[in-house]
Amino acid sequence: MATIPASCIFSADLSAIYRRDKTSSFGERRRNPVLKRVAVTTEQTSSNSGTAVTTSGRSFVQEKAQRSSEAEAETSLRRVNVEGDWEESRKSLKDYFDEAKDMIRSDGGPPRWFSPLECGAHSPDSPLLLYLPGIDGVGLGLIMQHQRVGQIFDVWCLHIPVKDRTSFTGLVKLVERTVRSENYRLPNRPIYLVGESLGACLALAVAAQNPDIDLVLILANPATSFSKSQLQPLIPLLQLTPDQVLLAFPYMLRLMQGDPLRMAVDILVKGLPLQHEAGEVSQDLVVMSSYHSVVADIMPKETLLWKLEMLKSASAYANSRLHAVKAQMLIISSGKDQLFPSQEEGERLRHALSKCQIRKFNDNGHFLFLEDDIDLVTIIKGTSFYRRGKYHDYVSDFIPPTPDEFRKIYESNRGICVATGPVMLSTLEDGKIVRGLAGIPSEGPVLFVGYHMLLGLELTPLVCQFMIERNILLRGIAHPLMFVRLRDGLLPDLATFDTHRIMGAVPVSGTNFYKLLSSKSHVLLYPGGMREALHRKGEEYKLLWPDHSEFVRMAARFGAKIIPFGAVGEDDIGQVVFDYDDLMKIPYFKAQIEALTGETIKLRTDANGEIQNQDIHLPGILPKLPGRFYYYFGKPIETEGRKQELRDREKCHELYIEVKSEVEKCIAYLKEKRETDPYRNLLARLTYQATHGPTNEVPTFQI
Repeated sequence: MATIPASCIFSADLSAIYRRDKTSSFGERRRNPVLKRVAVTTEQTSSNSGTAVTTSGRSFVQEKAQRSSEAEAETSLRRVNVEGDWEESRKSLKDYFDEAKDMIRSDGGPPRWFSPLECGAHSPDSPLLLYLPGIDGVGLGLIMQHQRVGQIFDVWCLHIPVKDRTSFTGLVKLVERTVRSENYRLPNRPIYLVGESLGACLALAVAAQNPDIDLVLILANPATSFSKSQLQPLIPLLQLTPDQVLLAFPYMLRLMQGDPLRMAVDILVKGLPLQHEAGEVSQDLVVMSSYHSVVADIMPKETLLWKLEMLKSASAYANSRLHAVKAQMLIISSGKDQLFPSQEEGERLRHALSKCQIRKFNDNGHFLFLEDDIDLVTIIKGTSFYRRGKYHDYVSDFIPPTPDEFRKIYESNRGICVATGPVMLSTLEDGKIVRGLAGIPSEGPVLFVGYHMLLGLELTPLVCQFMIERNILLRGIAHPLMFVRLRDGLLPDLATFDTHRIMGAVPVSGTNFYKLLSSKSHVLLYPGGMREALHRKGEEYKLLWPDHSEFVRMAARFGAKIIPFGAVGEDDIGQVVFDYDDLMKIPYFKAQIEALTGETIKLRTDANGEIQNQDIHLPGILPKLPGRFYYYFGKPIETEGRKQELRDREKCHELYIEVKSEVEKCIAYLKEKRETDPYRNLLARLTYQATHGPTNEVPTFQI
C-alpha cells in the first residue's frame, strides 16, 4: 500500500529508458568546425592576478540563419513523426577529444562564450541556454547533446582557456554580467544555466545573487560535495609529483565514464565495425592511451592543481549561499560517480532548495553528458522543465516525442502489448465497423471519451497503437499527482511519470482542455477518472461518470469530433478481491489512504455522489493468465456548427447522455463478440505467432 502504479492515474504506464547502444563508426573522423560564433571580450586584466575577466556586449563571427515564421514553428511542434533516427549523426566521446584538441591548440586569452555550429536550428522564440563546464573548462561537455539541445535552445558554451587563472568569483561576475545583459534584452524569457560539477557551483552562485531574474538551473553532479570528494587527495599528490610524471591523467581519463570496462566497450569496441570488435581489443587500448596526452594538454599539472583549489572554494561559496537560491532547479545525479557522492548530495540539495527536483541515473559516471545513454532534451521534456515564458505551458511548450524516444518507450512496454494482444475496431463514416483505426479522423480537434479500465491498464496498448498505426499522439487529461506534490510521502517519485509527460499528458484543468482543443489535438478523456479506474468489486464495465456534462460545450466551441469508445478485457487480467471499502475497514490501510490522498491536489470536491470519492489507494487484485484487450471506437459525433444549440443546458445534457450511451453500447458489443474469438487466450495467440511469425497480426472474431 505504500505505492500505487502509474497506470491507474489515467496515463499509460510507460517506463523511461534513456540507454541506447551506439554503433557509429569509430574509424571515421568527423572534424566539423566547433565555433560558429564567439563572444568577444572587451575588458581584461592580467590572467595571473585572479581578477575577473568580464564582457561588455557581444560580437559574433557569423549570425544564425532565421527559421520560418513562429506560426510554422508551432505547427511543426504538433507534428509527430515516428520515422528516422537523429542519433545516427550524434557525436561521440572521440569527437570531444578531437575538437578539444582543436580548441586548445591556439588557446589563450580570457574566458569566453561560443555557440557550436550544430546548435543553430532553434526557433526565434527559443530560450537562452548557458552551458557552464566542469573541471575540464573546455566547454564541450554537451557535445553529444548539441544537435538536440540546439533545436530548442539558443546555446552558448563557456570556454575557460587552459592557462587562464580567473578566480571563481571572477567567473561568477562574468556569467552574471551575461545573464543580466540577456535578461535586459529579452526579459520575458527564462535563461537556462546548465552546469556540471564546478559549473553547477557557478550556476548556484549566480542564481543566489540574482533572485529577481527568471533562471532555470540544470545541475549535473554538483561539486558542492567537494569536502567528501575523492579528488581532495590529488591536491597534495600534485604538489609533490614532478611535472613529467602524469599519474593524474590516466586517472582522470578513466573517470570520463563511470565504469572503466564499460568505457572500453562503449568508446572503443562499439565505435569499430562489427568484424573488428573481437580481434582488435589490444589495438583499441593503444588508441585509448593516445587520449592521455589530450587530457594532459587540457589540464597540465599546474592547471589541474588550480582547478582543484577552485573546486574547493567554489563548493564553499555555493553552499554558503544556498538559502538565497530561488530559481527553478533540476539536479541530475549519477550512481557511479567516482569523483563525488552525487546521489547523496542531490538529495541534500533537493531538501535544502524549495523549487528543486532530482533525477537519478544509477549506472552512469561523473561526466554524465558524455555518455551514450543520456539525452538531456528527453530529461528536460520528461520533467516538464522546458518553457519559453515565465510559466510552463503544457500545450504551447510541448515538444512531441521523437522517433527514438517513442521507440524506447514502446520497447519498454512491449510485454504488456504482447500479453494483451490488443484488437482495435473503428467505425467508418458510412457506419461500417472495421478492424484497425481507419475510422479515426486524421485532423483534429478530436475528443475520445471512454471507459477507464481497472488501473488504467488499457492505456499502454491504446497510446502505442495510435502512434504505430496512425501516427497520432493522444494527449491525455491526467490526474495532478503526475505533475505536482503537496508534500513528500508515500506516493511514487515524480520521475515515475516522466514518460507520461513525454507522451503529452497534461494536468486536468479547464484551461488545459481548452488549449488542447484549440490546438487541434487528439484528446483522451475519461469522465470517470480515478474513481472508475479504482472501481470496487462488482463494478467492472460500469460507467461512473458525473451527473452533468464536463466536456460537451467545450467540444462544441471548437467543433471537435467526439468519438465514444469502449475497452474490454480487465476481467481477463485480474479480479478485484480487496477493494476500497475493505481497506477502509482496517485502520492501518485507512491511515495510508488518507496520507496518500493528502499528498496531492484533490479533484471534484464540489461533485455529488460516488464520483466525488477520489481517494488514492491500491486494491488487492488476484491476477489471471492474460486474456485479450478489445477496443471499439464508435462513429464520430459531429459538434461543428452546434455551438449555439449546445449552449442550451438541456441540449447539452442530451448529447452528454448520448455519448455515455454510445460508450455503453461499445462495451456491450465487445463483451458479446469476444466470446467468439478463438484467440482470446494468451496460449492460443502465442501458438499462432510461433507458427505464422511474430509480426503477423493475430486474427480475432468475425466483425
